[in-house]
Amino acid sequence: QVPLVESGGGLVQAGGSLRLSCAASGRTLSTYAMAWFRQAPGKEREVVAAMSWSGGMTYFADSVKGRFTISRNNAKNTVYLQMNSLKPEDTAVYYCAQGAQWGLITPRIDDYTYWGQGTQVTVSS
Repeated sequence: QVPLVESGGGLVQAGGSLRLSCAASGRTLSTYAMAWFRQAPGKEREVVAAMSWSGGMTYFADSVKGRFTISRNNAKNTVYLQMNSLKPEDTAVYYCAQGAQWGLITPRIDDYTYWGQGTQVTVSS
């Protein structure tokens, strides 16, 4: 059983938008810090956005500030990554990750315990 399942990836032209979703099976996400990471071919996995368990604190990588937002819908047990003004350099596999319960935001990959299988985002120029 996959802990987290991402969806919403796809092919989009530069300047377009996508919304990624992350749903959990068998666990409630509302009390956990959450984050989105991405990994491009030949590159290390990097944090894109992170959110505290309450949603009151967020973190964004400099490369996506002002273009991406992270949010959660506790009623649907889902975390989202809204991506606007997409650029070719945003092309990567995007992963959802679950951090600590009652956790604050952290960009450290080692602070996240459960991961999804990833969803491909491809931005054409």
